[in-house]
Amino acid sequence: MSPLQYQKQLRLQEARRLILSRAADAAGAGHAVGYDSPSQFSREYRRMFGAPPMRDADKLRAQGAQPAG
Repeated sequence: MSPLQYQKQLRLQEARRLILSRAADAAGAGHAVGYDSPSQFSREYRRMFGAPPMRDADKLRAQGAQPAG
């Protein structure tokens, strides 16, 4: 994994944590981790986690997942 891929993975995982903890909505989480474009954030999030941010968060909450940290 390249350094840029690693950085992207960390940013997306932090955004997922923010969304799950309800500290931010999808656009806010994307912005908080450094994305200027909500559509770019959503596209990369979906590519990494297999679903758009809010659908992924709803699915994880339904499964009883708790945010790490």
